[in-house]
Amino acid sequence: MGQAASQYNHGQGDERHAGLPAGGGRVQDRGRSGMSVAIFADRGYLRAEMAEDAAAAGLRIEHASDLGRLSDQPEAVSLGDLVLVDCPVIDGAELAALAQLDMRAAKAGSQLVVSTSMGSLDDVFGCLDQSEPQILVTPSRAERVIALGRVLARAGNRVRELSEDDRLALLRLTEQVGQIAHKLEQISSTSLPPSPEHNSASAFRFDGGDYRGKMETKHDARGEDIGERLVRSSRPPLPDPRLVRKIIRQRQLRARFFEGDIFADPAWDMLLDLTAARAEHVRVSVTSLCIASGVPPTTALRWIGQMTDAALMQRVDDETDRRRAFITLTDKAADAMARYFAELGAGSATLI
Repeated sequence: MGQAASQYNHGQGDERHAGLPAGGGRVQDRGRSGMSVAIFADRGYLRAEMAEDAAAAGLRIEHASDLGRLSDQPEAVSLGDLVLVDCPVIDGAELAALAQLDMRAAKAGSQLVVSTSMGSLDDVFGCLDQSEPQILVTPSRAERVIALGRVLARAGNRVRELSEDDRLALLRLTEQVGQIAHKLEQISSTSLPPSPEHNSASAFRFDGGDYRGKMETKHDARGEDIGERLVRSSRPPLPDPRLVRKIIRQRQLRARFFEGDIFADPAWDMLLDLTAARAEHVRVSVTSLCIASGVPPTTALRWIGQMTDAALMQRVDDETDRRRAFITLTDKAADAMARYFAELGAGSATLI
């Protein structure tokens, strides 16, 4: 384990208080559920806290140890149905172990919840591309509990069976629960500000439609779909990135005069930022996109996940460094944004 990560070791007293082995390792069955949990964290008090919350949720604690166990004996560690990892500061060896854990979790069908810091987010995000993990950024205890709730909801595949409207409604409900939890924490102690949320219509809906379904399919001499070619040629270009950046600045300016929470719209703010970046031929890191969203990073990551599922955003690995990854608009979203701005017209677009 690297020196940077070792500074988070706060002793073993909290582990003993929670009924965990002082040095980590296999834990006595304390849960009521059939789901088993493996916990990896360098901070002893946090291991105990995570185990306590998991057991309270009815999960069975299978294993708890520090991150070094992942690096030293990755194959010897039993993953369980759920793996909780805390890595606020992470070195190269631990990143490699985390990438291997990601692949193992994907093959085994284990759910992965990883908490990190804003400074390590890009590195952690870059090495987790197989298991569809939940990533939390400097989470409060309430946010960790919410993540456990999402794991339980996924256990029966209920989330994936929901309609798109229901999935978005569930996401908004999750954010509202998070707001309540944060407010309760603020009453009892100093904590992070509540996650903003808005109640407007979903920014995921675009009325571009599928033009190919409305056209008779015809082919030219080379066998190419003429209808598809005509649609491609008729699509408007992306808006001038200077215009989009101006709109973003105007939206941010409102926070100087009003409470920012009432205007929070992370999905739209991220779509605007990615639209400008695509027109500028600039790559956007997940950290940069979280900042652009205007909401706490953990909240932004949940929106990124939902918008990826909705085929509006996509992950693109760095060709020169496989440990890095970026977020970009899909062609579907880029076409929708181009048509949206073309419909508004350059003059009225500044009123967004």
